[in-house]
Order: sequence, then C-alpha cells, then structure tokens
Amino acid sequence: MQDSRQYRAFFLIPPEVQLLDFAGPAHLFYEATLYGAAITTHCLSMSTTQEEITCAGVSLGGLKPYANFQLGPNDLLFVPGLEGWMFSEIGYASKNHEFIQWLKQQHTNGARICSVCTGAYIVAFAGLFDGKKCTTHWKYMEDFQNRFPKAKLLFDRLIVKDGNIYSSAGVSSGIDLALFLLEELYGPVFATKIAKAVVIYLRRTDNDPQLSVFLKYRNHLDNRIHQVQDLLAQNLAKKIKIETLASQVHMSPRNLTRLFKKVTGITVGSYLEKLRVERAIQLLSGGSKVSVVSSACGLQSSNQLRSLFKKHTHSLPSEWQD
Repeated sequence: MQDSRQYRAFFLIPPEVQLLDFAGPAHLFYEATLYGAAITTHCLSMSTTQEEITCAGVSLGGLKPYANFQLGPNDLLFVPGLEGWMFSEIGYASKNHEFIQWLKQQHTNGARICSVCTGAYIVAFAGLFDGKKCTTHWKYMEDFQNRFPKAKLLFDRLIVKDGNIYSSAGVSSGIDLALFLLEELYGPVFATKIAKAVVIYLRRTDNDPQLSVFLKYRNHLDNRIHQVQDLLAQNLAKKIKIETLASQVHMSPRNLTRLFKKVTGITVGSYLEKLRVERAIQLLSGGSKVSVVSSACGLQSSNQLRSLFKKHTHSLPSEWQD
C-alpha cells in the first residue's frame, strides 16, 4: 500500500435501505483501516433526522445529516439500494429535491459517486448518469431504461465505471465494488488482502473491463496458494524459482505445482505471465519506456515482452505498432 492520502468514505442511509448494500461495503472499508488505510467513514441520513429504518425493520441511529458535509476528490459516496416502492412513488425526485441538488454538487466537486443496486435510481434522478455508462439490478433494467433514457445502461455487468461515477448490479455486488475501489486507491495486492481477511470470493465477471488479473484466480480459500500469489505479485522484477516459492509455504515444488493448478485453474508459469502483462500495460500507459517496463516485469528484453503480449492479448501496444 503506497497511497498515504487521507480518504473519507460516506455511506448514504436512505429510508428503507437494503442492509447488505451499505453494510457490506462499509465493513470492507473498516477492514481496510485495520490494514493501515487512512480512511474515515461516515453514515449519512437523507433527511435531517439521525435515524432511519431499513427494509428489514432495523433502526439505524447516530446518522449525520448529509448537508453537514461537502465532498471532494478524496471522498467516496456510496448510494445503496432501497425498496422499489420508494423510488417508484410519483414525486420522489421533487420530494428529495434538496438532497438531489446536494448530490449533484458533490459530483461537481470531484467526489466518487458509487451506486449499489437500486441506488442507481437516486443517482439517475440527479442526472449523473446522463450520457454515462451504468448498471443496476437485473429486475429493474427495463424500468430504469424507460425512466432514464439518457443513461447508457449496460446489461450483464457487475461493475461499471464512467469517470468518477461507479455503479454495481445488486446487493452483494456492492462488496465487489468496494474491493474495486480499494484496488484503485491502494493497489491489487492490498485489495486481495482485504478480500482474504473477510473470506470473500471475488465474483467479477470476464465482461468487466476493469477486471484485474491481480485479483482474478484468487477465488479460492487455500492460504498457501494465496501466499505464493502474493509473492509473485510483489516480486515481478525478480526471477523466483519454483523451489524458492515452495519452500516459503513448506511444500515440495511438485506439490505446489499440482495444488496451484488445482485451485486456480492455471499453472504457476501462466499466472506469472499474466501478472507481467498487466503490469506492463499499467507502466506503458503511464509513459514508461519499453526497456524500463521489460526490466520492471522481470524480463531480459523487449522481445520477451512482445512475445508475452502476443500470447496473452493477441495484440501489441502502440509503442510496437508500425
């Protein structure tokens, strides 16, 4: 974890909120603080009260009025889902006009706005999805598209990011969104530690363009293999022999090779190659020279990197295009 900036994570608690929509992401950010992340969390009420009733009938107290805060680029606001009859009521937007205006201002201020499930409706009422890609719960796709035709609604997507607007498909996908954001802030290795800490399967789909190989293939509970994956991710510039990896987890090279393939579905070598390709893409997009990137990825030459790109992406970066 390299980012030492102070962040704030805000969790909106609208009336009839879906419990897991905010509790899941909130807990992940709490876990992140235990691992050293400089994040403070705040739960906000949409009204002037300090209490809301969830859809499960649970009363949540000690909430802070949203109007007490002005957000900026180092802030995240989660907008969780709520019962459908709430936002389906005629006049919902006008009834919550002041909050919607506040929400628009926070977006203008540069805060990350993150909807979970039907929380997308609240964000859409503010016009923040106009011309933007987004998603919501599958049951509400048709209704959402009809009510907000300017939004570029994507189907069969777990997480969608467009600028500083994020959306997720429903309920537990808010957890995946929280992991995605933690990866953005602190990197894939840190996000993986949080996922492991709370014993979460990483459910991102292959259709998600933000899918990271640093998190992919971690959908298992074998701590020894997680350790090996951590070692590989943290030492891409070095060449680590399979014997060295095996000794770190007190296994024989043969058993490590067999178990790694069993729990991840790919070999140690293939996994390492995929890590190197993704890291190379990150460095190249940041303006690093090909020779520097090759060395940082533990390769002896740019030709080796070229071969990896052809093998795993079937294309070459612009630096190699004729």
